[in-house]
Amino acid sequence: MITILFDGIAYGMLLFVLAVGLAVTLGLMNFINLAHGAFAMAGGYLTVYLMQRAGVPFLACLLLAFVLVGVLGALLEVTLYRPMYAKPPLDQVLFSIGLVFMAVAAVDYFLGTSQQNLQLPDWLSGRTVIGDGPLQLGMGHYRLFIIVLCGLLTLALQLVLGRTRFGSRLRAAVDDPRVASGLGINVNVIFLLTFAAGSGLAGLGGALATEIVGIDPTFPLRYMVYFLIVVAVGGTASITGPLAAALLLGIADVAGKYFIPTLGAFIVYLLMILILLWRPEGLFTRKGGG
Repeated sequence: MITILFDGIAYGMLLFVLAVGLAVTLGLMNFINLAHGAFAMAGGYLTVYLMQRAGVPFLACLLLAFVLVGVLGALLEVTLYRPMYAKPPLDQVLFSIGLVFMAVAAVDYFLGTSQQNLQLPDWLSGRTVIGDGPLQLGMGHYRLFIIVLCGLLTLALQLVLGRTRFGSRLRAAVDDPRVASGLGINVNVIFLLTFAAGSGLAGLGGALATEIVGIDPTFPLRYMVYFLIVVAVGGTASITGPLAAALLLGIADVAGKYFIPTLGAFIVYLLMILILLWRPEGLFTRKGGG
């Protein structure tokens, strides 16, 4: 039972890193980027090819996935996304989902349809068992690594968005771009850095997820709903909401597939419906938001 809880927490932390970039762009930049999963897919493929073809160490691959996918996000923000910020939500949805299908088709054509798996280094392989009986904990080394790394990333994000000048400028740029510009804040640069960071986090999440779920051209479509559930259930008022939602969904998904495997993801969708009936604005909302 404790092992299921541990695996669910690891999966939830992974979902959080995969989805937090979408939470930032939707909650702080007011842009609906359904192509977020394509950036995660890019990070996964980049990690696989760097490790298997170039022999780059795993930790270096994680850093490169974050940086290179972040740079890709910055380039696309300037060329494609920025003109869409002022468009209606439906236009943003159609635009970003079109990018998803373009990314899926491009990866399918150039890299093939087969699923790519990752061979972890020895120090991340294996499992440590603690205790026995019902309280026995089977702790996978890689899942423990995911929990620790994602926990540190969460603390860093909370610090940057809540305690730094950049976080204050980002909130000001979102609340009223014209006033923020008048105060000397370069709104375009703030949005560029925010979008790049969100894309980089998606790339890092894709790199981390490759060993657990594999990576293939359908990845952005398969996990799009999960990203949206995390954001919808958690709310976009802060990082805390998506984190709590991702942990709940991760534990529910792992436990549901273990105890009731025939129902598949039914437990996740049921939990989503119940939470949204209770809190339509998400678990955490802005003050005055209910």
